[in-house]
Amino acid sequence: MVRRSGRRPGNQDTRASILEAARSSFAEKGFDKASIRSIAAGAGVDPALVHHYFGTKEKLFLAALNAPINPGELIPQALAGPREQAGERLVRMALSVWDSPAGAAALAVFRSALSNEWTARLLREFVVTQILRRAVSELVADQREAPMRSALVATQIAGLMVTRYVLRIEPLASADPALLAAMIGPNVQRFLTEPLDLSLRSGGTTPGAAGEPDRGGR
Repeated sequence: MVRRSGRRPGNQDTRASILEAARSSFAEKGFDKASIRSIAAGAGVDPALVHHYFGTKEKLFLAALNAPINPGELIPQALAGPREQAGERLVRMALSVWDSPAGAAALAVFRSALSNEWTARLLREFVVTQILRRAVSELVADQREAPMRSALVATQIAGLMVTRYVLRIEPLASADPALLAAMIGPNVQRFLTEPLDLSLRSGGTTPGAAGEPDRGGR
């Protein structure tokens, strides 16, 4: 009797177990602190099997998120080149991805993040913290500004995705991508490279700030 070749019956179960352990580990620890070894332990497999199925930790993360594209490759490419045009290139790159065949799947991941805290946490951790912030760090002199600049850039990119592809607000939904890149790019550019007033920190406005009187009881 000739034995059929192909995957062993347990292979799909093993892969699914690794993905489940990876999702839990990434959500709990973040991308940096989650390790292949700890994910393998959570799945009850040897770390070599994780590498066999997924290669790198970044590829495992993308598989866990079910992401059809790798922002870790695209965003640094968009930010490479003349510094003063980085904002427009970033918007153009985002639009080209969303309008591509992989765009529908990318939007599905984004929609899931709007209603699912787990997906939102993973997406935020990888795209904003791991990819966008690192890319922005290449453009700014003061590295302390990188987290805020990255978050501000994300408001423009995520806002464009919601208004154009989810809510489909006209005339934005049917506007030419080149026009949108030219119009929104300067805002992104400002957040990337222009001076920011960070005197109002994340703790909120202090009494007496922005012209408000101090009502501390005096």
